[in-house]
Amino acid sequence: MKLRHLAFQLHRYLGLAAGLVLIIVGLTGSLLVFEEETNHFLLEVQFGKIIPQQQQVSILSVIDNVKAAYPEPSLSISFLELPQEPDKPIHIELQSPNKPTLEVIVNPYTGKILGDRLSEYAIMAIIYNLHYSLLAGDTGVAIAGIVALLLFILCITGIILWPGWRKLITGFKIKWNGHIKRTNFDIHKVAGIITAVFLGLTAITGFCWNFYTYTDPVIYAVTFSPKPIEPESKPIPGKSPLALANLLQRADAVLPGAATTYISFPTSPEAVFMLGKRFPEEKEVWRSRVYLDQYTGEVLRVRNSRSLSVGDEVMDVFTPLHYGTFGGLPTRILYIFVGLAPTILFVTSFIMWRYRYRPKSLISNHARHVNLKA
Repeated sequence: MKLRHLAFQLHRYLGLAAGLVLIIVGLTGSLLVFEEETNHFLLEVQFGKIIPQQQQVSILSVIDNVKAAYPEPSLSISFLELPQEPDKPIHIELQSPNKPTLEVIVNPYTGKILGDRLSEYAIMAIIYNLHYSLLAGDTGVAIAGIVALLLFILCITGIILWPGWRKLITGFKIKWNGHIKRTNFDIHKVAGIITAVFLGLTAITGFCWNFYTYTDPVIYAVTFSPKPIEPESKPIPGKSPLALANLLQRADAVLPGAATTYISFPTSPEAVFMLGKRFPEEKEVWRSRVYLDQYTGEVLRVRNSRSLSVGDEVMDVFTPLHYGTFGGLPTRILYIFVGLAPTILFVTSFIMWRYRYRPKSLISNHARHVNLKA
């Protein structure tokens, strides 16, 4: 009884305190379930469709075209993403000091530049930033992370309080023809128990991501895995970075049979070239990576998806658990409704809270009226 009382108090007040932020995070999360497909559709509307052809142009020629089209000295290529579907474009990000990132869209078959846009002002980018940081920078990241932890506690306490532990059928029954107070409670308990596990998974993974610098060492420690050291290039006075063709060749030799999916270009003297690689059996494009010294081409670190540590595997499973991709299309559709759950749960909990305190207020008003008469 003491445990249930504590769980009830935590569940009630944490839900009311974090409810509004959870609604924002939940609704934006539902929109992000199909982020890639939505973004692709919006790109087609803005820049036109890409007709698949036999052969794609080389990465080097694409980069030469972009540099020629954007010759401003302040602009530098920071990222290049290669398409993983036949009808998708190449994305290239150009950075300039104190200016928003410019995203250039390129046809992978002709090398033609289809257009550009400020990436952080794209619709899906705004939704993502609202979800991740509440559009409030580092402060928003911390707030969203704390609220994610509160959501995890709400899921645990909700599971404890679920009436179905006493009688299973009661826990899933909604009395639609009952008093609004009863129907409201039934909707809350059923929506809560159906989504609790999935909300808990999104909550704990979101918390770990938002407080990455603190949770990352803990995950590697508890899994008894060596924490990867962030590699750095060693600047050589008077020496320029190696040619991209050389770096691509070295990366291919490290992970033969894996295709290049993206390139992260160094944006400071100590930064490294990072090339994303993908083996034929991989569904994700980011699990395998090669890190190279930008001046010597030395291989500083290799992340091979075929031989990851337990800690790396745990970190990698966060993405499918958070976005609902672990079960394919069915779980992605389910996660749309999981994202809607915080809104339903907050509204129903607020109604319960109002009903709980309404009698007290009525009694208080009645007593005040009697005293005035006296």
